[in-house]
Amino acid sequence: MDSKMEEKDFLACCGSKKFAEEMTSSGPFANLDQAIDAARDIWFNKVDVNGWLEAFAAHPQIGQNPSAKHPSDTSAQWSKGEQSTALQTATDSSLQELSDWNARYWKKFGFVFLICASGRTASEILAELKRRYPNRPIVEFEIAAQEQMKVTELRLAKLFSTQVKAASISTQNPETAAKKAGEDRVSIIGAHLTATSEASAGKTPQISPRTRPPITTHVLDVARGSPAAGIEVRLEMWKGNQPHPLFGKEDEGGWVLEGSSITDKDGRSGQLMSIIDALNPGIYKISFNTGKYCPSGFFPYVSILFEIKESQKWEHFHVPLLLSPFSFSTYRGS
Repeated sequence: MDSKMEEKDFLACCGSKKFAEEMTSSGPFANLDQAIDAARDIWFNKVDVNGWLEAFAAHPQIGQNPSAKHPSDTSAQWSKGEQSTALQTATDSSLQELSDWNARYWKKFGFVFLICASGRTASEILAELKRRYPNRPIVEFEIAAQEQMKVTELRLAKLFSTQVKAASISTQNPETAAKKAGEDRVSIIGAHLTATSEASAGKTPQISPRTRPPITTHVLDVARGSPAAGIEVRLEMWKGNQPHPLFGKEDEGGWVLEGSSITDKDGRSGQLMSIIDALNPGIYKISFNTGKYCPSGFFPYVSILFEIKESQKWEHFHVPLLLSPFSFSTYRGS
């Protein structure tokens, strides 16, 4: 399918040279899903910290146009399109405020504020920037990497769309093919943005089948500044007599094991549940055997409970754990 895709094509999707090289050597891909699966594995497991920073640096600040010296014309053009809603909804004062907060963010974290901007207004992006600004650097670094992956997936979809249309055009009447290519391109990008807005509005989006389990996790050892390998992880779902576990009440027998695994060298767990399209709404508990990982630490184990609503069953839930011997924290990833 992607016989015509080169390293420069993947570099337009993600500004890390290591990523582009690995994608090129991993191809050809039969379809978009295969490419996205490979991209996720490469980005999170093979690209190092320097590669992440290189990819971040390829993005212009939100509210600004890409540099004339941008290494990829295609990437620069896509960046303009992805920020179009923000720029169309911005005022002079909001652009100035974005610029000020971008500068504060850069000074604190050392890299550009990264967010998948497609379909987001200037006020939405500014609110998210302010919300993430208090994060600790290690937390924000991981969030930025997740946002980069969202951008990469969107651009891979554009790249594959272009390849499909090019192959189709060669066998059609030129005028008819050009018209259809334009219509399909708008349809594909529009469907992506509609799914995002429907999810935000609580509607059930029509999406393609998943390529990974709907609940995933990984653990970062904050004290060592590295992923935490070898931690036992369990995922359970509440199926007790009560609708949900009650605070201060015994809940033995109400939890049913969905799956278990051990974190790898990158701190990521294996598959904790089946790959299903619609996740069963309910209360879930993910537990980490931190006492075995750090016997001298304060926590013998850590359990995190969270509830997934009916309106969220199509979403992906990434529940990372940031761990040190005497403290831990988590946040909702994507």
